[in-house]
Amino acid sequence: MVPPSQYWVYVLWSPDHRRFYIGLTDDVQRRLAQHNQGRSFWTRRYAGSWQLAFQRAFDSLSDARRFELTLKRQKCGCGFWKLTGLDPARFAAPQSKPSSPSGS
Repeated sequence: MVPPSQYWVYVLWSPDHRRFYIGLTDDVQRRLAQHNQGRSFWTRRYAGSWQLAFQRAFDSLSDARRFELTLKRQKCGCGFWKLTGLDPARFAAPQSKPSSPSGS
């Protein structure tokens, strides 16, 4: 018996550009390489900087697609963090230090 195909919903993070990308594939490592090589229309402008932040396996394409669309609808709101289990503090913009008043 052939094991069922697995489909993966994945979240990529570009620390250089502070952006997420959510996608679906049957091979996460191949897809990550394609994103970083600029072979994806939606992510090519950020090629080379993508890191895998999250992945979840599904046995059916329809379940994977449903979860992918649910994540995309969250727009990185509270639901996104809850569904992925990612820590928002890890992806927060670095805080700039307040400048000291001049002339002292």
